[in-house]
Amino acid sequence: MVTISDWSVKYPDATLAIDKLSMHLSEGEHLALIGANGAGKSTLIMSLVGILPGSGEANIAGLPLTKENLTEIRAKAGVIFQNPDDQLFMPTIYDDIAFGPRNLGLDEESVRHRVEDRLNQLGIAHLRDKSALKLSGGEKRMAAIATVLAMRPDVMLMDEPTAFLDPRSRRRLIQLLRKLPHAMLIATHDLTFAAEVCPRCLILKQGRYFADGATEELLFDREKMDAADVEAIGL
Repeated sequence: MVTISDWSVKYPDATLAIDKLSMHLSEGEHLALIGANGAGKSTLIMSLVGILPGSGEANIAGLPLTKENLTEIRAKAGVIFQNPDDQLFMPTIYDDIAFGPRNLGLDEESVRHRVEDRLNQLGIAHLRDKSALKLSGGEKRMAAIATVLAMRPDVMLMDEPTAFLDPRSRRRLIQLLRKLPHAMLIATHDLTFAAEVCPRCLILKQGRYFADGATEELLFDREKMDAADVEAIGL
């Protein structure tokens, strides 16, 4: 689903944010992206859909990551931003979820089916006619996920999905993500969340590969996590 080789990302000021990183995400796999602040997690997510330019080789959902393929890649790889307000900008949640399918040129009946399916799947049908301005953090997160699922992506790229969530909303999100069949790359500081949702994790340190392996082993390894500048689970 996602393969990168010697992938690097530089900021406009020439800071090297990702340094020759290689990784592979398989179909249906849930992979947590772990690292301290500034490790490059969000930068990597944004670069995989061309929001930030990168160099090296990248293949997303069967397509080389090039300017010519960006529109199709962004349809196949849905991004969940850290702040759901960045994805909810229409008058109603229905219109937010319908925005992507409408841009695909679907007729309004097909759009309606997609929106209703996602509202029911996520248990947020009662939010259909509400404005995002009136929603809680958990409701906004579910609505933002619905906007991505309505595009029927092959891959979901998530940046800190538990941000702004209370414990009940966080638990509901965990239950949802564990059921979804999509390949997922999830950048998160929430290590107990990662342990419940992602069997595998990739650890970055200062934009470079640090470790890759079973979540249940790496995230509880105090010595290795200390070396990565991340606190291990259980401490």
